[in-house]
Amino acid sequence: MTKKELTARGAATRQRIIDAATEEFAQHGIAGARVERIVAAARTNKAQLYDYFGNKEGLFDAIFGASLERIVDVVPIDSSDLPDWAVRLYDEYLEHPSLIRLATWARLERRPAGHLVDEPDRLDDRKLRFIADAQGAGLVRAGEPFDIMALVIGMSMAWSPVSNVYAATAEEPVEVHDARRALLRESVRRAVMTDAQ
Repeated sequence: MTKKELTARGAATRQRIIDAATEEFAQHGIAGARVERIVAAARTNKAQLYDYFGNKEGLFDAIFGASLERIVDVVPIDSSDLPDWAVRLYDEYLEHPSLIRLATWARLERRPAGHLVDEPDRLDDRKLRFIADAQGAGLVRAGEPFDIMALVIGMSMAWSPVSNVYAATAEEPVEVHDARRALLRESVRRAVMTDAQ
């Protein structure tokens, strides 16, 4: 990505590219995404896209990295309890299913095993420290903090776009979501919290 300062018009163009590319990558993956469709939807040209992002892979990296940062900011780990964090993740996946789709494509096309992103890009430090501190206080069961985090995230994704059973949408009745939230909250509480909580 270029380091030059953008004009207001340039920033608007760049944002249109990001918005169009997010949808394109979420729907078609890295290999299936087409730069032609992205620039048409963004009302720009390939030269502009390449100037901002270098290539299609650079564009995906920028979008995926931003989506990971966004969820850490929008759904920070709750200092009071992991069950509530799981429910807030559930709600975020309902509201913004592209995050899960982007992560799925990254897993399928780039990293079929191990961590989804390189060590410097993992953004797990705060979450893992919180879990370790909660374990130290006797609130969270013993175990590797990363595994506890992975379990809670996995449970929060039970009805997400990557579910092999049922993918929920925000358009479903409120009472359906409320029942799932209650089940998720109680299941996470039983799975990872101690009686002291």
